Amino acid sequence: MLSQSQDPTQGPRGERFRHIGDGVAALEAQARLWIAQRLQGIPYNPPPGPTARQVLHWIETDLLPRLQQTPQELDHLLQGLNGGYVPSGASGAPTRGRVDVLPTGRNFYSVDIRAIPTPTAWQIGSRAAERVVERYVQEQGEYPRCLGLSVWGTSTLRTGGDDWAEALALLGVKPRWDGGRVVDIEILPVAVLGRPRVDVTLRISGFFRDAFPNLIALFDRAVQAVADLEEPEADNPLRAQVLADTDYWQQQGIPPQAAAERARLRIFGSKPGAYGAGLQGLIEAQNWETEADLARAYLNWSSYAYRAEAEGQPAPEALRRQLAHLQIVLHNQDNREHDLLDSDDYYQFQGGMVAAVRTLQGRNPQIYFGDHARPHNPKIRTLAEEIDRVYRSRVINPKWIAGVRRHGYKGAFEMAATLDYLFAYDVTTHAVPDFMYAGLARAYLLDPQVQEFLRSHNPWALRDMSERLLEAHQRGYWQEQAPELLPQIEALMLEMEAYLESRPPVAKEG
Repeated sequence: MLSQSQDPTQGPRGERFRHIGDGVAALEAQARLWIAQRLQGIPYNPPPGPTARQVLHWIETDLLPRLQQTPQELDHLLQGLNGGYVPSGASGAPTRGRVDVLPTGRNFYSVDIRAIPTPTAWQIGSRAAERVVERYVQEQGEYPRCLGLSVWGTSTLRTGGDDWAEALALLGVKPRWDGGRVVDIEILPVAVLGRPRVDVTLRISGFFRDAFPNLIALFDRAVQAVADLEEPEADNPLRAQVLADTDYWQQQGIPPQAAAERARLRIFGSKPGAYGAGLQGLIEAQNWETEADLARAYLNWSSYAYRAEAEGQPAPEALRRQLAHLQIVLHNQDNREHDLLDSDDYYQFQGGMVAAVRTLQGRNPQIYFGDHARPHNPKIRTLAEEIDRVYRSRVINPKWIAGVRRHGYKGAFEMAATLDYLFAYDVTTHAVPDFMYAGLARAYLLDPQVQEFLRSHNPWALRDMSERLLEAHQRGYWQEQAPELLPQIEALMLEMEAYLESRPPVAKEG
């Protein structure tokens, strides 16, 4: 929108920008103005330049007509409940450029599982793999040997297999396609990789297990092939670990063939037919005493091994052996339609793996969070950096707080859930600094307007947040600034308890 001769620190109307964020805010404000003018049917003022006009034309002719059809959601829902036909449509994330998923309210279809990972996903995944290796080398001064990655089925549907492609790339293995479908794998020489291979352990979700058995077989085949390569230990940590573990299991009395098979297990998940990672119930009910309890739950729920020819066999010893060697725990997010404090799955999978590693090793691994929202430029941050981004951009952002307040009871629930997930990430990873608890207490519970909103729309959320903050202090996760705030929080919790107990019981109908 700016000409080449224009000062990049100066906006189109002469305003000066001190930060990149100021320029972004000005561009977004101008974009909102043009959209408002389009919706009102008035000429664009000021007139857009050639590039902006091209985008506005796409909005007018493609995006806007799709968005205007979204009220069909309710019609199609009622039609489906009535046994009628619901039109079909693609699945995906609009923020990843998938405008074809709009309008919503359609019976979505996913992808051909035989085409995953797609060539595009391979480009993104291989690029992300190199970013992880670069980040670790910069911080530790050596190449990573062992990495743990959680993979979900929903993100695989949205991206075409970014995470799976990244796992293969870390191993030094590339898919081979024929007619758009993956038919085999290709082992990339270490000389082509330009780095050693990485021994990757996967923790798959229950939905992934159910939906993508072909990818389980593909990765297992890759593991077997890499383990059979006669390469130096420095170039092939997976082979070195397999040989060491085979020897170890034989010393434990396991026959050579069974020991070799156990040493090659790299895909773990929950029991067939089960879902989740086992931490949610413990955290919600405060039904744990030490962090070892959380690690034990994760290990119990994740200890089933999956291979090309196996449906899921108990292998707790193999899982513990793998986690005892991990240097990196990685989790990826493929879009910015949500964040890691929006769902309990993030702390259950990534946090649970970290807690298990810490229990087995006595220290935290490197904890990375991959941001694939912009496929051309995947970014790797530490978990602490990602939590800090989410905390500042959403959790205590007055705009977000004002937005959820418009949703009444549900909005208050989202505020309470955010605190729960922040606390759960802290107890599993130790990646949450004390000031976040204090900031959240001041923004949610002790702000007069927000507190009044919670009282009137969801007093249960107000009580639960007070209890959670008190628990964070009692368990030793929040100490700084706590003494000056705790009396107010405790008084608020007792007040809410008394209020809720004094409420008359809800009469049952019928």
